[in-house]
Amino acid sequence: EISKAGADVKFLVRVSYLEIYNEDICDLLSKDMKKKLEVKERPDVGVYVKDLHQFSVKSAEDMDKIMTVGNKNRSVGSTKMNSHSSRSHAIFTITIERCDQGMDGKGHLRMGKLHLVDLAGSERQAKTGATGKRLKEATKINLSLSTLGNVISAFGRW
Repeated sequence: EISKAGADVKFLVRVSYLEIYNEDICDLLSKDMKKKLEVKERPDVGVYVKDLHQFSVKSAEDMDKIMTVGNKNRSVGSTKMNSHSSRSHAIFTITIERCDQGMDGKGHLRMGKLHLVDLAGSERQAKTGATGKRLKEATKINLSLSTLGNVISAFGRW
């Protein structure tokens, strides 16, 4: 729709990429990967991650390049089952804003977000041979997946 829009319609497309590793949130596109980010909530914005970088993009190719940079910063490790195992959950967010002139002559802004989520797989200690740091990661991964399952189950009861 963006490429077909008239000159009177403006779009802004932004992306961000975060990782949840051992219950800490990091910006995969930041120069300071050690900085831990916080989830916040405001009545006018809703839930957001404070200090998460967003980058404007002009094309799908721009998004792909940014995602590739973030993927290189993901936490990975070796287990008996996978030599390049993702040790975190990741969320790549695409935000699209559209501004056009309405029938009333005023500018109207619409915004939508698409969250692409990559969840780390559940871990069985006996199969992965996890010990030490890998065992701690596996415990956090399993706990977060269980919590997510409870959230999804609760949504199903509404």
